[in-house]
Amino acid sequence: MRSAEELLHSASAQVGVATANMLPNVTINAVGGYQAPWLAPFLAPENVFWSMGANATHTVLDGFSLLHQRRAADAALDQAAWNYRSTVVTAFQNVADALRAIQNDADALKAIRDFERAAKVSLDLAQQQMQSGNANFLYLLNAQVTYQQAVLQRVQAQANRLSDTAALFMALGGGWWNRVGPPPEMKIDVLTAQVVPYGARP
Repeated sequence: MRSAEELLHSASAQVGVATANMLPNVTINAVGGYQAPWLAPFLAPENVFWSMGANATHTVLDGFSLLHQRRAADAALDQAAWNYRSTVVTAFQNVADALRAIQNDADALKAIRDFERAAKVSLDLAQQQMQSGNANFLYLLNAQVTYQQAVLQRVQAQANRLSDTAALFMALGGGWWNRVGPPPEMKIDVLTAQVVPYGARP
């Protein structure tokens, strides 16, 4: 948006330049000094002189080139204005799309967390049945696979949400210039699958 705005300002300035080229060019000159027939009274006040002059020039026959240059500048201004409008609409659309994606990611993450909790309950029941002798090893293994798949889906959903959040920051134009120092180094906790700073306690 900032680039399109600057292009619009530049096109507007070019219209002003093209308009000024169609007007007469006026020049005003002023000359001052001292004159005397000999050196002794050279700096006397009565020997001061001033001379002023002005001239104006204007192109008479230019084959309407200045008029066409002005029309071209007007057309470039219109193009820059439409480009700016299109850029603004696209920017708002990108923000709206990013917000909708984040909302969808939140809904998906909630559903996956519910599935993960259900898979954990099934795994706990399978372990209890295995210990009591009411289930075989394959039943327990299937419950463990289901639970680990749920954990992987939750991590993927969290990654999608972080990616869409970054896309929202990009659509909004950043914001990282407000940070005082460099961002902290992050790591992924393998137990909770959460992104935490280095040195953080589990």
